[in-house]
Amino acid sequence: MSDEVRLPPVGRDASVHASMSAAGRPKVPSLSVFFPAYNDSGTIGSLVIAAHRTAATLTPDFEIIIVNDGSPDTTAEIADELARTYREVRVVHHPVNRGYGGALKSGFAESRNDVVFYTDGDGQYDPSEMAALWPHLTESVDLVNGYKISRSDPAHRIIIGRIYHHTVKFLFGLPGRDTDCDFRMMRRAIFDRVHLERTSGVICVEMMKKIHDAGFRMVEVPVHHYHRAFGRSQFFNVRRLFKTAIDLSRLWVELVILRRHRTVQPAPSREPLRRISS
Repeated sequence: MSDEVRLPPVGRDASVHASMSAAGRPKVPSLSVFFPAYNDSGTIGSLVIAAHRTAATLTPDFEIIIVNDGSPDTTAEIADELARTYREVRVVHHPVNRGYGGALKSGFAESRNDVVFYTDGDGQYDPSEMAALWPHLTESVDLVNGYKISRSDPAHRIIIGRIYHHTVKFLFGLPGRDTDCDFRMMRRAIFDRVHLERTSGVICVEMMKKIHDAGFRMVEVPVHHYHRAFGRSQFFNVRRLFKTAIDLSRLWVELVILRRHRTVQPAPSREPLRRISS
C-alpha cells in the first residue's frame, strides 16, 4: 500500500528513470546513501553493510557516506574501517557535534549522485528497505517518503511523537502521514531549489515544508520501524523538547508567516494536487 501525493514536475530533470544511455536504453540513475551518525558504534557497521548489499542490486553506480557528527565513542574508528573495506564508502567527520540538522546538511552537500537516500545511524530502520522505495521514484515522483507501519518505541515516545506529528502537520500545512520518518529517497536536483538552514532536528520539518511549497511531488511507502537496540535517543528529554518547541515556533514564523522561502521560483504546475491510495 502507498499513499501518493502528486505535485508539479521538476522540468527537464523530472525523471531519473527516463534518461537514456547512448545505446538508447533507459539509464539506471546513480545513488548516494548517507547515514547521520552520533554515538552509533553499535549499529553503524551492520547498517552500512546492509546498505552496500542493497544498493548494489539497484544500480552499479553508488556511494555510501557516513557523517560522523562528533561522536565521542568509537563511531569514527568503525566508520574509517568501513571506508577502508569498501571502496564505495567514505566518511565525513565533524570535529565537534553540529546537531542532527548539521549532519543532514553535510550528507546532502557531500552526495554526488542523481538520487539521494538517507536514514539514521541508530538502527531503527532497515536500510535494505530502500529497495521498496526505489521503484516509486518514477518520472511523476520527486521524493519517496517512508512512513512507519508501527512505531516500535516506549509508550511515552509514541505519545510525544504523535503530538509532534499532528502539531507540525497542522501548523505547517504539510501533506503526508509521517513527517518524522527519516527514511527518504529523493532527487538530488531538489536541492538546486531548496536550501536548508536549520541545524537541529526541526530540519526535517523545514525540508518537507520547503519541498512541498516548491511544488515537488511525493509518494509515501510503508516501512518497518524497530526498537532501538543500542544507545539512546538525543531527542526525548525535557531540555531538548523545550528547545525543539522554540525552534519550531521560529521556523513557523519564518516559513508560514514571513514565507521568505517562497521567493524561490516554484516548479511549473502540470496537474493539480491529488492523493492516490492503492
